[in-house]
Amino acid sequence: MPTMTSFSSRLLNWFDLHGRHDLPWQASKTAYRVWLSEIMLQQTQVQTVIPYFERFLVRFPSVEDLAEAPEDDVLHLWTGLGYYARARNLHRAAKLVVSDFQGQFPQDLEGLLKLPGVGRSTAGAILSLAMGIRAPILDGNVKRVLARHNVVSGWPGTTKTLNKLWALAEEYTPTERVADYTQGIMDLGATLCTRGTPRCQDCPLTNTCQARSRSEQGQFPGKKPRKTLPERETYFVIFQQPDGSVLMEKRPQQGIWGGLWCFPETHSSDELPANLAILSALTKKAGIHLDPIKHSFSHYRLTIRPILLKINRAPEGVAEVNCTQWIDPQEPNKIGLPAPVTQVLSTLVLHQ
Repeated sequence: MPTMTSFSSRLLNWFDLHGRHDLPWQASKTAYRVWLSEIMLQQTQVQTVIPYFERFLVRFPSVEDLAEAPEDDVLHLWTGLGYYARARNLHRAAKLVVSDFQGQFPQDLEGLLKLPGVGRSTAGAILSLAMGIRAPILDGNVKRVLARHNVVSGWPGTTKTLNKLWALAEEYTPTERVADYTQGIMDLGATLCTRGTPRCQDCPLTNTCQARSRSEQGQFPGKKPRKTLPERETYFVIFQQPDGSVLMEKRPQQGIWGGLWCFPETHSSDELPANLAILSALTKKAGIHLDPIKHSFSHYRLTIRPILLKINRAPEGVAEVNCTQWIDPQEPNKIGLPAPVTQVLSTLVLHQ
């Protein structure tokens, strides 16, 4: 394999002049900082990630600090970033790095792939960006660059197309300046070879880009086959005490919003959760139906209908177990909350 191909040399020359060199995780570069940023950047834009990354580093400056933290602290800082399985995997991986790897991230692909939430591309980014070890990556930006440059047809979610893109990523990744190359190809996809209006006139690869020569940039990469998302409905049951506090419960680790705190749910406005039926006898009046909330997941759309039930008092024992607690809507504890729950909490002050 050549040390440097025309593809990689042109990309590196462009990166030196136009690449991003001041991202927070590029300062004092360590495996921990790169890993943290790469997990956050999965399916999330850089500008959205930056404040979360900075807050995480203040609260968890090392992998040991993250491993020792309560899960609720981790999920609380993740609130609003979405895809909460990433946060749970982040916490589990930190514990594994400390317990099985003496606080040091593995320096090989096989070892990194043992960490929850770390796939081949994330592992490649950690190896190349933090350790200078040659390893290809294939995030969304890189897929787009390679698919257009080599007119790789098909949706990258299929095995056939993905394998072709991995082969190209392996071919083009140089043995020199691997950290700069990795950052450069991500930057190229993020700033020039964008999904909607690529700036081909400024691209260092434009003369060899086959999609550009055909004026077919918009055809690559192939689109994910469209399908109609099913519609679902649920009810948030909000029990509120005279002091304004509301009852919340921690969701199971598996399923949507795993490990986050949420209002009790039911699938019918006429049925209360069985474990909380005792509270219905303490309501002051009929429930208040708050404005519904629409929330989309990757595999379905959810309509949430919050029902506010004001109670005279809370019976003893209702919130004496770990999975339930009374929360002040104005000052929620440092716990993880799904975005729809945060939205509801912000409106409850109006109904006190």
